[in-house]
Amino acid sequence: MADSIHKSQILVIDDEREHAEVMCEALVRQGHRCDVTYSLAQARDKLQHKAYDIIVTDLVMEGRRDGLLVLEAAASQTPTPPVILVTAHADIPTCKEALSQGAYDYIEKPLDLEYFRAQVNRAAERMALEKQNHALREQLVHNSGFEGIIGTSQAMQQVLQMARQVAPSDIPVLLTGESGTGKELFARAIHNHSRRGKNRMVPLNCAGLSESILEDELFGHVRGAFTGATSDREGRFEHADRGTLFLDEIGDMPLTMQAKLLRVLENGEVVRVGSNEPRQVNVRFISATNRNLEQAVEEKHFREDLYFRIKGVTIRLPALRERREDIPLLIHYFIEQFNRKYNKEITAVEPQAQQMLMGYGWPGNVRQLRNAVENMVVLAQGERLSASTLPVEIQPRAGGASSGMNNLVGISIEQAEKELIRNTLKMVNGNREQASEILGIGERTLYRKIKEYELG
Repeated sequence: MADSIHKSQILVIDDEREHAEVMCEALVRQGHRCDVTYSLAQARDKLQHKAYDIIVTDLVMEGRRDGLLVLEAAASQTPTPPVILVTAHADIPTCKEALSQGAYDYIEKPLDLEYFRAQVNRAAERMALEKQNHALREQLVHNSGFEGIIGTSQAMQQVLQMARQVAPSDIPVLLTGESGTGKELFARAIHNHSRRGKNRMVPLNCAGLSESILEDELFGHVRGAFTGATSDREGRFEHADRGTLFLDEIGDMPLTMQAKLLRVLENGEVVRVGSNEPRQVNVRFISATNRNLEQAVEEKHFREDLYFRIKGVTIRLPALRERREDIPLLIHYFIEQFNRKYNKEITAVEPQAQQMLMGYGWPGNVRQLRNAVENMVVLAQGERLSASTLPVEIQPRAGGASSGMNNLVGISIEQAEKELIRNTLKMVNGNREQASEILGIGERTLYRKIKEYELG
């Protein structure tokens, strides 16, 4: 019996009792759980009181095509279970019509039990993916309280709680973390939940900007201040008055410009380039960097007084590899976005592709994951994202493991299996159901391995 089979709760309906029992026994031997009924009325009663992963029903019972009514009753369940019709050859046209009404498949009598089990197992995989998608949709609904920032991991819940706490105040916030972790998204969320939320949040990325450009961008200029200054222009500080100014990559700001920024933060006055007249501004200041500012201060690349001025509250955003359990939720969120953008109907990610997405190191963090999912949605031929659509950097390299996976060469198979299970459990924060899905083994087998290797 294959461990990778999704063990399912199945309802079998057939007015021929012996035939129903044969189908049930064939499925139970593979680890599925079966309820058996012998009429439409009994089936309806079961469906009202219990949820099923798969329904197998005879098309014609007691001379009527009651299987179509079973199909109709199954549609009331959420998520809707796949319905497999069992039929005599003469009723195949009816079954083909039923496919257009939502039936999963049909199987002819007399049953080929091997083919029957294979079809049921494929339906079980489909239902498992649908249940996962349904659960992810529910999580997205319940996780939209703070600007829809996606993440249910402990690491994300901690930073979300800090962001909620600091949002109502005017205290400066310094967001740190690697590139692509969502610092501007957090800055906007903090602004929107502050008392300034009805006014502007004005962003500026300092990376690569010279002192003269930064000064003009931040403070503005008056007409005639330099060649090409044909009119007065307000800077970002004035534009953000009574709102929030967000400076991204503040660690890249030239030292001379840091002194000018510090003066504005201390006295709330800006002087446009080419003018001597100070202008009063009132802004909430949020900054972000992917650099270690403490080290930059020690190395004299960043002013210590400015550092202490901007770090009223420091919030470090975790890298995606530090919150891998959020990856399925993020993938589902991005799939929904790009389905709308490209008029696609992607419903799920195939297990192999999800395993590779979960195991990758994501040096570009959420931004890189978003781009990867967008590429996969564009390239997808069917309703699922497969491993063949993964970006090249995520696919296994010839002659080696995929990026982000441990090098297990030179150790025994038993040691390799132990490490694989240990790392997978760590990756999904101990969620054994999710780990068994990724590893492609049954939960019972995983529990036995955990006990055998003393991992839990």
